[in-house]
Amino acid sequence: MGPDGKKLVNVIVLGVAFMFIFTAFQTCGNIEQTVIKSLNSTTFHASGYTSMAVIYGVFSASNLLAPSVVAVAGAQLSMFFSGLLYSAYIAVFVYPYTWSFYTASVLVGAGAAVLWTAQGNVLALNSDQHTIGRNSGVFWALLQCSLLFGNLFIFFAWRGHEHISDKDRQTVFISLTVISLVGCFLFFLIRKPDAEAEIAPGDESEAPLLPSDSGESALGSPLSHVCSQALDAFVRACKMLVTKEMLLLSLSIAYTGVELTFYSGVYGTCIGAMTGLGADAKSLMGLSGICVGLGEILGGGVFGVLNKGGRGRVGRNPVVLLGLLSHYVAFYLIFINIADDAPLAPEEGTELTAFIRPSVGVALLCSFLLGLGDSCFNTQLLSIIGFTFRNNSAPAFAIFKFIQSILAALAFFYSNFLLLHWQLLIMVVLGFAGSLSFFAAEWRAQAAAADGI
Repeated sequence: MGPDGKKLVNVIVLGVAFMFIFTAFQTCGNIEQTVIKSLNSTTFHASGYTSMAVIYGVFSASNLLAPSVVAVAGAQLSMFFSGLLYSAYIAVFVYPYTWSFYTASVLVGAGAAVLWTAQGNVLALNSDQHTIGRNSGVFWALLQCSLLFGNLFIFFAWRGHEHISDKDRQTVFISLTVISLVGCFLFFLIRKPDAEAEIAPGDESEAPLLPSDSGESALGSPLSHVCSQALDAFVRACKMLVTKEMLLLSLSIAYTGVELTFYSGVYGTCIGAMTGLGADAKSLMGLSGICVGLGEILGGGVFGVLNKGGRGRVGRNPVVLLGLLSHYVAFYLIFINIADDAPLAPEEGTELTAFIRPSVGVALLCSFLLGLGDSCFNTQLLSIIGFTFRNNSAPAFAIFKFIQSILAALAFFYSNFLLLHWQLLIMVVLGFAGSLSFFAAEWRAQAAAADGI
């Protein structure tokens, strides 16, 4: 197998490992607010929205330090230990306590920053300007398969259940914990690529930032050298945050954070609260997650696996435009199909209706469109960041997650009290602004590529 083949295998292993971890975590996020409503008592008082706000708040604060951790530990070990923190968060739901729930939220937020920074590092290391689009799509499609398997389990396990019992909860979360642990150990199958990514002419000053960019860990180095590498990683991340390219991309990254909150936590809760959808509304949360996953996989497959070259045949801007249109159609249909108070309804649900009689078909179509649009945005962001910052990848992906997680934390916070229609309005405005800023960033990237930069 040639060097390119080995790099593609690494990307596939990376995607499969993330698929296992996020089969557990994304399923957990999709159902946890409903689960918490079923067990709030004198000994447990918590909010799934608040937990996610804590996770993404710590995530955002940790992202500028994450390149330093990856510099010291190396990408492989960083991903393994960060994955263990995800497993611990999921395991808390087996025997939940308020203190352990929020403690695990803080820990998984810190671990997420390291995990995603190392992931971006490995993806960039195993790609070049001709394969970054394909590899981004392959990784994204494999990752989003996680939405299929976990939510399919939820659909069958909770079908016909109007209340989630302790046994139901424990069966689901023990299974999800084991699945997450399998993903952690898969990281050890990733091998150092035979050939390093090429440094474009004029980029000699942008040599690989981290020891992990060459598959190495700094753990065996002298302490002074380790500290120097960690400090250098932090300084470069801060400098990159204010570059023109990153500032242009910041609005579209911010939008992905807000809509991530919506499709991964809020919308599933809304479906579970809609009594007008029938007695199986709880199991429909799992089916909704499956439809989101189908949209994500379709987007990753079409715009990644079939991507020829870094930008593909049609470029990145039309893909982002398709993602925005998919979301706008979904937002309109949600507006007329789901009651305004659904995100805040108690466990027994809401009797209110929107502008039409609640429709299961419309609700699931919206789930698919949310996933398709999210995939369009994220695959193109991974592609343009991997291309633009290909020789300084770890801090670039750390900043991506830094901005995304700040907005996700904010969105999970306001989801505790903001009605559905206001949440939709925020996404409509931010999605439009984010798309325009992405178009400008893509035009700059095209001009730089044409000039041979």
